Amino acid sequence: MLGSLESEVLAALRELGEAPARNVRKTLERRGRRVAYTTVATILSRLHAKGLVKRRRESCRGGERYVYRAGNVEQKYLANLLRSVVAMFGAAGVVHLNEEIAKLDPTEERELRRRLGLP
Repeated sequence: MLGSLESEVLAALRELGEAPARNVRKTLERRGRRVAYTTVATILSRLHAKGLVKRRRESCRGGERYVYRAGNVEQKYLANLLRSVVAMFGAAGVVHLNEEIAKLDPTEERELRRRLGLP
């Protein structure tokens, strides 16, 4: 699961499309969230380690930097969330989740399946 700052960093990155940590920090600041550059860089590295963002190196003044972009966040996040439900609640959690999915109208269920990459 993502923490609130991780979610905010990811949302800022999605808004930007592709950006270095400095631009992500500026976007957060414009939204009223003051965070140190090093904190944003650390969060982006953690999101990369979780497979939620992709990065590439680029030359810049003074050396190199990473430029980040959001990966297939939704599918990966939802899959991790489902695994967490199973790990935390076992069979009872799966039964409850199935009951909740059964309450969705067919359009919502199709959309959920599409987002999860299921047939």
